[in-house]
Amino acid sequence: MGPHPAVAAIRLAVRRVLHDVLTDVQRSTENDPPHPPHEQQAPQPTVLVACSGGADSMALASALAFEAPKLGIRAGGVTVDHGLQPGSDLRAAEVVVRLTALGLGPVDSVAVDVGRDGGPEAAARDARYAALDAAAERHSAAAVLLGHTRDDQAETVLLGLARGSGIRSLSGMAATSGVAGRYRRPFLHIDRQTARKACMVQSLPVWDDPHNADPAYTRSRLRHEGLPALEKALGKGVVEALARTAQLSRDDADALDTWAAQAETSVRDAAGLLECAKLYALPPAVRRRIVRRAAIEAGAPAGSLFARHIEEVDRLITGWRGQGAINLPGKVVAQRQGGRLVIRQG
Repeated sequence: MGPHPAVAAIRLAVRRVLHDVLTDVQRSTENDPPHPPHEQQAPQPTVLVACSGGADSMALASALAFEAPKLGIRAGGVTVDHGLQPGSDLRAAEVVVRLTALGLGPVDSVAVDVGRDGGPEAAARDARYAALDAAAERHSAAAVLLGHTRDDQAETVLLGLARGSGIRSLSGMAATSGVAGRYRRPFLHIDRQTARKACMVQSLPVWDDPHNADPAYTRSRLRHEGLPALEKALGKGVVEALARTAQLSRDDADALDTWAAQAETSVRDAAGLLECAKLYALPPAVRRRIVRRAAIEAGAPAGSLFARHIEEVDRLITGWRGQGAINLPGKVVAQRQGGRLVIRQG
């Protein structure tokens, strides 16, 4: 008799991602010089799981522990203590014990200091990814697995829609992201209940973060109030539709990004300055991508550069009436000079 359907689903998702990781590792080493006969071959690749102790990440950890040895992969884990709740250090220690009991190793617990930039949720996320990046470097990990589910993807799409930041914000979380594709999200097509069911049938203890039910947090309100209201008004299937929208939006955004990258050289003069007349001739979606990229290259932080900033700069191209310079985040200034769009540090 095979495993429970929920367990089978999460294991299959992880197995597929691990095969992708192995393929990427093999490709990256194809051009390496061959090992002399007396030297040992390269060690087995390491894959880490980021685990909070919640149902999603515990289900992911259990699937990784089951699948990795069969593929010759060394599987470890990392839990991040944000220090935002009393007893968070004890919770992190418990997660280390649980991951070790699954057979994972190495297993790290990393305490971080959460700042205030961008609000509590964004600051915690920044601190967490910095800790995961450091752990991946420390253990030379080929990948770090994240337990984001289809429900998380739907919430991310709705948050992007509320910001009105364009098609890229509707594309949600990528299945692969980070430096050299470090972060992998095997569960983006799996719903939250499947992960929880997998934990239950395997008798895996899980921790429910009280912040996930705290209405002070935007994502929590969306999860417990916004999405249920949408499903009540529109019927079941909203989560699946939003996740599908994310993938379609990502495909479109990737295509437009490629177009913009190819078109950028054609709108620059011999000195490398952007020519407004040539920019004006491009479709708005392509033109604004070129402008955004130029602003980021000049020093504007990508996370602080919003659609309204790009729209203001775009008016220097499409609605030129002699207006002055536009101030952008990161002390970057955009202005029109002699038919050129100049974006630089102010």
